[in-house]
Amino acid sequence: MTGLVVAMDGPSGSGKSSASRGVARALGLRYLDTGAMYRAITWWMLQRDVDLSDQEAIAARALEAVLTIGTDPDAPSVAVDGTDAAGPIRTAEVTAAVSAVSAVPEVRRRLVAEQREIIGAGGIVVEGRDIGTVVAPDAPVKIYLTASADARALRRTAELAGTTVQAQKAAMARRDSLDSTRKADPLAMAADAVELDTTALNLDEVVAEILRLIKEKT
Repeated sequence: MTGLVVAMDGPSGSGKSSASRGVARALGLRYLDTGAMYRAITWWMLQRDVDLSDQEAIAARALEAVLTIGTDPDAPSVAVDGTDAAGPIRTAEVTAAVSAVSAVPEVRRRLVAEQREIIGAGGIVVEGRDIGTVVAPDAPVKIYLTASADARALRRTAELAGTTVQAQKAAMARRDSLDSTRKADPLAMAADAVELDTTALNLDEVVAEILRLIKEKT
């Protein structure tokens, strides 16, 4: 398992983060949340009042922030310019803005290169939206998690204070549309990925099924 790369893709609320960390923990692998990297860049841009409606403005500053990403599945960490950003990148403001930032090709080129460098040593579970298609197309195990819109909204509402299922359902639909239609590396399932619908499964069941698929493919 030391060189194994597991690519986990899917929309928000499908269970990627919890499942990826559970699988990494079970197999003694590292864990990388690529979405946290896009959130970190977005947070950095917001802190500096970059106009996020202006792709050229985003592109001009895409290389400035220094990211430090921890890959311990029990304690994943994100720092920006030496400052712990694990909490700030999960705010509603960042969530609403991250699709605009992640759509900029210069941002994607920068972060995909960093993600590939982290993945290079192997022994890792990587979650995101373009892992199996762009970041690690040669990964021997590719899983695409999905779930019904209602299930995804319920999960996200349980994670966030001060929101409603309907609000989260609308926000997710908007983000799904933006992520799946962007020109640069859109959200998509790799042709050789296994689709796993997590709607009716609890976390333990999802992790168990992914572990079964990994054993089958390796």
